[in-house]
Amino acid sequence: MVKLNKIYTRTGDDGTSGLVDGSRRAKSDARFEAIGAVDEANSAIGLAAVAATGTHQAILIRSQNDLFDLGADIATPLGEVGGDNFEPSEMVLRVVPAQVEWAETTIDALNETLEPLTSFILPGGSEAAARVHVARASVRKAERALSALADSEPVNPAALSYLNRLSDLLFVMARAINASGDGDVLWQPGANREG
Repeated sequence: MVKLNKIYTRTGDDGTSGLVDGSRRAKSDARFEAIGAVDEANSAIGLAAVAATGTHQAILIRSQNDLFDLGADIATPLGEVGGDNFEPSEMVLRVVPAQVEWAETTIDALNETLEPLTSFILPGGSEAAARVHVARASVRKAERALSALADSEPVNPAALSYLNRLSDLLFVMARAINASGDGDVLWQPGANREG
């Protein structure tokens, strides 16, 4: 159980922040860039969730919880506390393949009711769908940040897979929301090049 009595600690005033293993790194470190991008994506999903309803809202809230797991995963590098692999333990929270599989199953269920795409779509349609598209773009940003971290340090492969699937899930969800209302806005290549 997490217990936060005091929000400010002053320990980050020197431009560093702490990881789960007790080490400190610069706030500009690639690991903190990834953690911050995941937090930003989670916030964007929260904004989408307040506009969504029913099953869509429940999916968004579940994905927010998964993103908190993912943030804890990134904040626990391999080593003494993080172990020598990406297996979860009592002390270490890791994203697991079952979370990726949930995203895939959810994508398939949402996609069953949709017409096949014949064009790229523009982010928009209804307000709820537009917010989901913003969240999708934020998840893609988090995926790029985590991929950048993976270029220099080991990263849980399930965490990368989860972000990739989550952005796909959000794309399909935006389409599903629009299918029951305002409809997708189709891209018209080159439509504004003349006069």
